[in-house]
Amino acid sequence: MNLVLVGYRGTGKTAVAAELAARRGLAVVHLDAEIERRAGKRIPQIVADAGWPAFRDLEQEVVRTFACRDGLVLDCGGGVVEREANFAVLRRAGPVIWLTASVDTIVRRIAGDDQRPSLTGTQSFTEEVAEVLARRAPLYQRLAHYVVDTDARTIDAVVAEIERLLDEAERPDCFPGALP
Repeated sequence: MNLVLVGYRGTGKTAVAAELAARRGLAVVHLDAEIERRAGKRIPQIVADAGWPAFRDLEQEVVRTFACRDGLVLDCGGGVVEREANFAVLRRAGPVIWLTASVDTIVRRIAGDDQRPSLTGTQSFTEEVAEVLARRAPLYQRLAHYVVDTDARTIDAVVAEIERLLDEAERPDCFPGALP
């Protein structure tokens, strides 16, 4: 079984994945890094060269590859919910934990990140984050077995909450709050 972290950029997925993996004796796979490795270029260049649909195709392929393995913490890119095909694959891989944060927190955390191209191309950074987060929130909610807020919380506190939620599960294949 794997643990799957989803959420918008800046919600803490990468840092939480590292700590959660260390505590649970799992390996981490950063799916965006794996996409870049396979493509031989950074995400902005993939999108510039081939467009968002081609990037999402590669992302879907990477999700399928790693979701079938065991003993991993999958650190998913924020847009993994943009493809319906990823939902069933990720939910079967293990518990899906949606890390949340407010727009203000996200903007503060990722303000200097130039590794992702604009998703809308027409709005201010804060407006884009708010719009995309509002559009994706119902998708994250549908995908997630658990929701954990990361606003004003340390990585240790977030990981402790995730571990508590996982430990409360009655058995590995039964996740409280799972939707049919």
